[in-house]
Amino acid sequence: MKTYPTERIHNVVLLGHSGAGKTTLAEALLSRAGAVPRTGKVDDGTSLLDNDPESIKARISMSLALAPFEWTATDGNTYKVNVLDTPGSIDFAAEVDAALAVADLAVFVVSAVEGVEAQTELWWRRVAAMGVPRMVFVNKEDRERADFHKVLHQLRAAFGPGIAPLELPIGEAATLHGIVDVLSEEALDYASDGKHHVEPMPAEVAEEEHTLHDELVEEIVSGDDEQLERYLSGDMPTVAELERTLAHEVLACTEFPVLLGSATTGVGIDRLADLLCELSPSAADRQVDVLDGGDTVTIHADPVGAAVVYVFKTIADPYLGQLSVFKVLRGSLKADDRLVNRTNGSDERLHGLFQLCGKEQTPVAEVLAGDIAAVAKLSSTRTGDTLAPKGSTITVQPPPRRAPQFGVAIVPRTQADDDKLGNALTRLQAEDPALYVDRVEETNQTVLRGLGDTHVNVAIDRMARKFGVNVEIAPLRVAYRETVASTAAAEGKVKKQSGGHGQYAVVNLRVKPLDRGEGFQFVDAIVGGTIPRNYIPAVQAGVEDTMVKGGVHGFPVVDVVVECYDGKYHAVDSSEMAFKTAASQGFKDAMAAAGVVVLEPVSLLTVTVPAAQQGDIMSDITTRRGRVQGSSTTEHGEQQIKALVPAGELSRYAIDLRSMTGGRGQFSVQHDHYDVLPTHLVDKVKQAIATARH
Repeated sequence: MKTYPTERIHNVVLLGHSGAGKTTLAEALLSRAGAVPRTGKVDDGTSLLDNDPESIKARISMSLALAPFEWTATDGNTYKVNVLDTPGSIDFAAEVDAALAVADLAVFVVSAVEGVEAQTELWWRRVAAMGVPRMVFVNKEDRERADFHKVLHQLRAAFGPGIAPLELPIGEAATLHGIVDVLSEEALDYASDGKHHVEPMPAEVAEEEHTLHDELVEEIVSGDDEQLERYLSGDMPTVAELERTLAHEVLACTEFPVLLGSATTGVGIDRLADLLCELSPSAADRQVDVLDGGDTVTIHADPVGAAVVYVFKTIADPYLGQLSVFKVLRGSLKADDRLVNRTNGSDERLHGLFQLCGKEQTPVAEVLAGDIAAVAKLSSTRTGDTLAPKGSTITVQPPPRRAPQFGVAIVPRTQADDDKLGNALTRLQAEDPALYVDRVEETNQTVLRGLGDTHVNVAIDRMARKFGVNVEIAPLRVAYRETVASTAAAEGKVKKQSGGHGQYAVVNLRVKPLDRGEGFQFVDAIVGGTIPRNYIPAVQAGVEDTMVKGGVHGFPVVDVVVECYDGKYHAVDSSEMAFKTAASQGFKDAMAAAGVVVLEPVSLLTVTVPAAQQGDIMSDITTRRGRVQGSSTTEHGEQQIKALVPAGELSRYAIDLRSMTGGRGQFSVQHDHYDVLPTHLVDKVKQAIATARH
């Protein structure tokens, strides 16, 4: 593939609900453009883009994939289109975030059968907030129960004004054989090879087409004062003039063209490729806000000037090692250029540059501003890093890292797996920044967290396949704690004589509760030297060690005052170890006398759901021992509910909420405080923990 000027480069991300046919559409575009010798199929595992074993097995996309192709449009110019195919599942939303960071247009792929689904609505809001231009492609028009008019009504209801249908279907479902170009008022009939010819307007769509044409023309010219004046005076703009005006309105995010077709039969695919080149903004039309020192500045995709490169995706390749996929935001890049990583200051030499198409790699000599390419073996560069010449102060801010929604504890199967686990997790996180790894000392677990159960399970499968590390999954343990319920005192004593120096120490301790979250206080109330000053630190150490190891129920002890008010010692047989042991015993006895309560972590849960589901969600929160704190209405008319819920009740909330809301519910969780676990649940919790440990 040759080098294209920035104004002929278009970076397009495909978005939509899982199953809408995004990957099939990307494959169809590649095939129709002649970029690949055959069209891959997701359902039979031959997809060029869904090529990893996990995606092939599940028959869904799990990673961002690149599909570049060249296309000569109806205006006679040849363009390069970089298609970024993204997963539809919210579990892999970070892949979409990465693609949106470099895309100049978002094409929403909507099924003509299922219509506008939950994830499509969520992504539309996200893209609108980012100010990214949008188009819609109604796919699967050849399928049984396809209904373009129903989908068009849903699009207008969901996304408001600006939805502009440029096409109508000729036939539908099994009878689909063409489309009507509403602007040119031409009927396009498609052959089995995906090519079309113009035919007379079918009578069954002529009246609707003419009405829609008039409405579309009026909507387009209303955005251009000069064209509007000509139109009102009876001077009809040409199709080319209308398309140029529409292109400006697409860039301004005031109009959103709607196209249709079938990725499996090829109907409408060439027309989509034409309009991606002619109506969508090029890389030269878009700008990027970056940080220059402490200021926010705007840079344009100008091929002249110092190079600024943004790495938006990292791939762990078993043969080449780490692949860094990047977009040149400014300037140009050649093989063996040296740049500085603005994130960590390391010097990077970009040895071989290449273009990715799925997993296929094609070497390139130069990458101009606006284009996307990849490079191997950058030693210190990760996803979200900026590369620039030495002395540059420009840094690109990556998308905010998504908060984890689901987690599991992982346990290495063998010692060999344990030895390699740390390195494997580091490389896994480099490839997928949406993964979090925590070592929770309080529960003695290594926890892998992600955006959902599928996300986490796929990460574990990839860790075994790519890095040879196998782990078992265990339930997450809740970090329970315990504290005293009242004030009590006890004596701890150590008295041993076995020849030579013995062991002798007596410690009198008093315990009393503190307010939640106040931790631990040690009070030295010794008077008269009943315990020498040099042994007091040992008394405190004995208490603190016991608090960490666990109290009456075996959980760490918190929120307690321990007062050492008396004791005894022996001039010869006393030692620091004796006082530490006596303090530990005395503290345990004092806790038992004071009575113990178990504390559980309580989280602040924020849930956003459609208004019609508010009651069901509140009822579910109640069954989880939660306390609703209030609710409010969002700008989109949804209900946002805040509640305090025990953390132990939320381990599967990501899965449950999606099930209850059909994928339309969203939530966030943050630790709020510790509260008393009801007495009747203490034994149940201890039994569950004991079972999990075995």
